[in-house]
Amino acid sequence: CLTSWESTDIYAVLLLDAAAPGGSSFPPLVFLCLNSIFISLSSVNVVEALQEFWQMKQSRGADLKNGALVVYEMVPSNSPPYVCYVTLPGGSCFGSFQFCPTKAEARRSAAKIALMNSVFNEHPSRRITDEFIEKSVSEALASFNGNREEADNPNTGIGAFRFMLESNKGKSMLEFQELMTVFQLLHWNGSLKAMRERQCSRQEVLAHYSHRALDDDIRNQMAMDWVNREQNSPGALSRELASTERELDEARLAGKELRFHKEKKDILMLAAGQLGSIHSSNC
Repeated sequence: CLTSWESTDIYAVLLLDAAAPGGSSFPPLVFLCLNSIFISLSSVNVVEALQEFWQMKQSRGADLKNGALVVYEMVPSNSPPYVCYVTLPGGSCFGSFQFCPTKAEARRSAAKIALMNSVFNEHPSRRITDEFIEKSVSEALASFNGNREEADNPNTGIGAFRFMLESNKGKSMLEFQELMTVFQLLHWNGSLKAMRERQCSRQEVLAHYSHRALDDDIRNQMAMDWVNREQNSPGALSRELASTERELDEARLAGKELRFHKEKKDILMLAAGQLGSIHSSNC
């Protein structure tokens, strides 16, 4: 049974991969259908279409705190295949999922998967509803051999999981996943465990981080945690970075949402930079 409060995040990750329609992206059949549509409409400028889609959402009243700008990031490389990431206004991230012989093609590939997800995310089945919450909680109870009392008790992991879903009722799965990225990173970094050891309550943590955007302060703190780990256990940083890069590539080629993996890599790279600065200052 789920009893430790950091397990709230663990099950949220399982939910996004299993219970949501497509989890990180689409069910295979939908993906193939939409992909065939884009192939048949090869004249469509998907980069422009993606930007226009989000500008349209903003004009219709979508709450986009950082505006409607879609941001592209090329992975430095002097030869193919080229890789490009695209970050949507809400924070979701996707990457080129095909073999791309040019940088322009990598950009189009990233825009294509991001546009497919953006459009599909508008479907009513991607909204968190009472029916979806009941189904998800029931699946959580079955997966972890829990009982119904746990789901109604906010002091249990499944109860907190239900609280998170109910607090985000009406939001889309991409919006919910953007929120849960913070908790995924806190769990990965060991921060949830540290907060429990400091006797922070589950409610305090959920209340605080449910309304806090993933910002440079959080990234810098996590990076410093990895600097400390590396100093205590040499090689820990490079091993984690290698594992994260493999996970990121696998998820990208599968057309999945990438923000968690991408943020992990960025934090580890930041830690490597901070570690280099410390070494330089000691010379």
